Amino acid sequence: MTTYPGTGPVIFDPMTLPVDDNVNDYTFCVDLKGSQWFLQKGKMIAYYGSIEFNGIGHGPLEHLVRTAFHSPLHASDWVVAQGSGKMLLADRAFDVNSFDLDNGNLTMRSGNLLAFQPTLALKQSIIPGFLTLIGTGKFVAASNGPVVFMEPPIRVDPQALVGWADCPSPCHHYDHGYLTGVWGGVRALTGFGGACGEEHQFEFVGAGTVLLQSTETLMAEQAAGAVPQEPGVPGGGTPGQPGATRLPGQLGDLSRRFGQ
Repeated sequence: MTTYPGTGPVIFDPMTLPVDDNVNDYTFCVDLKGSQWFLQKGKMIAYYGSIEFNGIGHGPLEHLVRTAFHSPLHASDWVVAQGSGKMLLADRAFDVNSFDLDNGNLTMRSGNLLAFQPTLALKQSIIPGFLTLIGTGKFVAASNGPVVFMEPPIRVDPQALVGWADCPSPCHHYDHGYLTGVWGGVRALTGFGGACGEEHQFEFVGAGTVLLQSTETLMAEQAAGAVPQEPGVPGGGTPGQPGATRLPGQLGDLSRRFGQ
């Protein structure tokens, strides 16, 4: 529960929960008013009201899925939430924020995308492990630390990359001087070290925006529906860092809209 010095915990109810906005840095509240949202499995932590959840490809939602969900590879990881009430979303204490996409095109790492409105169409990116949202609407995403927005041209550590908006897909860039130097030789002989951001980057060119999380540690992948493990236990996620700032484009601070 949120606490403030001298006041004790803040206890929410359906009337005091925010409308389509953050409860805190790690929890987002979706206000369903007879509407629908696509939701990644395992990201709903609680809800008030009358809300039902239908799997992709099941139930009376074929038309909705046919028009808005075009990623068969990820279909088993998603459900449609519909009804009336307030739904809380979170992901293992990572930073959670919402964004407005305005007639835009945004590609995001699949594990970071938590939910989106059906006014957006989701497609499978040609880059493995990424999904693309196209159109106008709201979506909710998580990151390991606050998100930083960068303008191309830029080279990015793949582990820090959250996604990119309205710019061409990246290409791979390898630092051959680093790879052929002392550390590259040690890695070739021993097999230790692996590729790091100094050896291999994604290169972005052209107009658009690149989204980075403020860490080089990826959000831990987790099978849909699996029981989360405690931080520090193998397979568990790393908590997000406190003090996240509100992101450009977030509801309530629409200083930036993707696609404009």
